[in-house]
Amino acid sequence: MSARRIMVQGTGSYVGKSVVTAALCRYFHEEGLRVAPFKGQNMSNNSFVTLDGGEIGRAQAFQAAACGIKPVVEMNPVLLKPSSDRSSQVVVLGKPVGVMSAREYHRYQPQLVSVVQNSLEQLSDEYDLVVIEGAGSPAEINLRKFDIVNMAVAKMHGTPVILVGDINLGGVFAWLVGTLELLDSEERALVRAFIINKFRGDISLLDDGIRWLEAKTEKKVLGVLPFVNDLQIEEEDAIPESKWKRAKPFDPAKLNIEVILLPHISNSTDFDSLERESDVVLHYLARAPHAGRELPDLVILPGSKSTMADLGYLRSSGLAKYVARCYENRVPVAGICGGYQMLGKELLDPLGVESGVKRAEGLGLLDLRTTFEATKQTTRVRARSVGHDDNVVGYEIHMGRTEPADSLPPMFEITEESGRAVGRADGATSEDGRVWGTYIHGVFDAPHFRRNYLNALRQRRGWNPLPPSAAASDATVFDTLAALVRNHFDADLLREIVGDP
Repeated sequence: MSARRIMVQGTGSYVGKSVVTAALCRYFHEEGLRVAPFKGQNMSNNSFVTLDGGEIGRAQAFQAAACGIKPVVEMNPVLLKPSSDRSSQVVVLGKPVGVMSAREYHRYQPQLVSVVQNSLEQLSDEYDLVVIEGAGSPAEINLRKFDIVNMAVAKMHGTPVILVGDINLGGVFAWLVGTLELLDSEERALVRAFIINKFRGDISLLDDGIRWLEAKTEKKVLGVLPFVNDLQIEEEDAIPESKWKRAKPFDPAKLNIEVILLPHISNSTDFDSLERESDVVLHYLARAPHAGRELPDLVILPGSKSTMADLGYLRSSGLAKYVARCYENRVPVAGICGGYQMLGKELLDPLGVESGVKRAEGLGLLDLRTTFEATKQTTRVRARSVGHDDNVVGYEIHMGRTEPADSLPPMFEITEESGRAVGRADGATSEDGRVWGTYIHGVFDAPHFRRNYLNALRQRRGWNPLPPSAAASDATVFDTLAALVRNHFDADLLREIVGDP
C-alpha cells in the first residue's frame, strides 16, 4: 500500500462528515495529489450507478467527482438500503446480495471485513491519498463489535482520525469530549485533531472554549468551519426535516411543485435541480392537505425502496385520494421509478421480491402493469425525450419490469446504456401528456428538458417561457469546498496528520 490515509469521523450523524471528506478530497486534488474517497459501509437510499453498473452511495460518487475521478464500487464496498424499519437490502461491491434484518446482517458482517479491507487496499495501491469517511459515531457502544466503518477501519493501517462536531446543534464540546471518553486507548490515540463545523458569528468567542478543549483532551483543533448558506451539495440520505416539517406557503407568482414524501423515498436528489429554479417553489408533502387548499402546478411521485409498502401508505394516509383529486382537476402528475410503477393499474410480486403482498392495485392513472423480478437493473443511460428531442443523462435502479399498453407513447428513448448504443423505449405518458412516468433517475438535472417542461407548466398559467438557468457547476461547488480547507484549517497541522504525502 503506497497511499497515505486520513479519516473523517463524527460525533454523530449529520454533523458534516461527508462534506468535510469532499472538501479534503478537493483540496488535496488541487494540491496535485491523486486522491480517492472511501467509506466502508454506507446506509442510504440515495445511490448512484457506476459506469460498470455497480451501485454505491451517492455521497461517494460526489466525493469522487471532487477528486476528478470516476466512481468505482471499491469506494463504497457495502451499501445498506433500508426497505423497512427492520430490514435493508444489502449491496456488496455494487450488487445486491439479499434483504436482511439487523440481526441477520450482523451475522453476515464477518464476511464483509475482508471486502472492506481489500477495497481500501486496492484504492491505496492506485492513489497517493485516500480520504476515508466514517458513519454515525464511533462511540456507539452497542454497535462496536459490529464495526466495519469507523475505528475498525482506522485500526487496519493506523489511519489518523479527525473528529467532527456540529456546533450549530449546540453542545459541541460535550460531544467531542464525550466521544473521545467512550473510545478505548488505542482508538483515542488515532484521533489526531478536532473540527468544529457550522459555526456562526464572531469566531473569537470560541477562543476560551478551544483552549479548554485542547488542554482537556491534549488534541488540537484543526479548524473551525463557518456555516455556509445554500451549499449546493446533495443530501447523503434522508430529506432534512426542515424541508417538510415547516410547510412552505404557496407562492402565486411561481410554479408550486409537490413531491409526495414517501416513507421509503429513494434518490430524493432527483428534485434538487427543480428546487434551485428561480420560478419554482418545491414542497415535500408528508400528509394529505385539507380539501379547500389550493392545488399545485405539478405532483411528483418519487422513487421508493419499498414500492408496495409505500403504495399502501398512500392509501392509508389519504395521499392517494389527494393525487386523484389533483388529477381530476387537471393537475399534471409525474412518477419516477417506484412512483412510475405506482401510477399503473396493477403491481405484481409473485416472487416476494418487494414484500409478502403478491398483488396490489396501482393508482390507475396510466394503463400499465409492473411485475417485480429478482434481478436488479442498475445501469447508466443517455436518453432523448420523445416529442421534444431533449437529451438527458441519468441512471436506472429498479427490480421491476413495466409493460405499458400499446396505446401509450413512451416518455423517453434510451440511446445509450452503460456506454453501449441501444434503442429502447422508457416510461410512458398519457395521450394528453398530463400524466407521465420514467425509470430514469436524474431527468430533471438536464437543463433543457427541465426548462422545457417547466415552461409547459408556465404556459398552462399563461406565463411567458424562461430560458434554461445557469445552475452552479460542480467545479464552483468544489472550489467552495477547497476554500473551506484552505482558509479555515491549520495547514501545517493538516500536513503533519497526513504525513505530507
